[in-house]
Amino acid sequence: QVQLVESGGGLVQPGGSLRLSCAASGNIFSFSTLGWYRQAPGKQRELVATITREGSTNYADSMKGRFTISRDNAKNTVYLQMNSLKPEDTAVYYCNQRYLWHEYWGQGTQVTVSS
Repeated sequence: QVQLVESGGGLVQPGGSLRLSCAASGNIFSFSTLGWYRQAPGKQRELVATITREGSTNYADSMKGRFTISRDNAKNTVYLQMNSLKPEDTAVYYCNQRYLWHEYWGQGTQVTVSS
């Protein structure tokens, strides 16, 4: 069974930066597609970014140029570097791991962008 644990969330001022981390258990990490999603109050969960086992990345349009997803297979960890944060980036950020028909979610970490 895979468990995902996010960390790194918090309160940051507009224009600031945060780096989220997601540590995974299990032995399928390096074969998996990993992703970050977010959900703001009253809104549906939305894609932030994904990274394949080969390292190909995909970003939602509003995050391109500001967010960077990366992975470290040796540490079973996926990261999300978030720069130039805006108040509208405030949400709970969730880590996702997909391998074949299996899909796993973390418990989420709160990111609040406010002055």
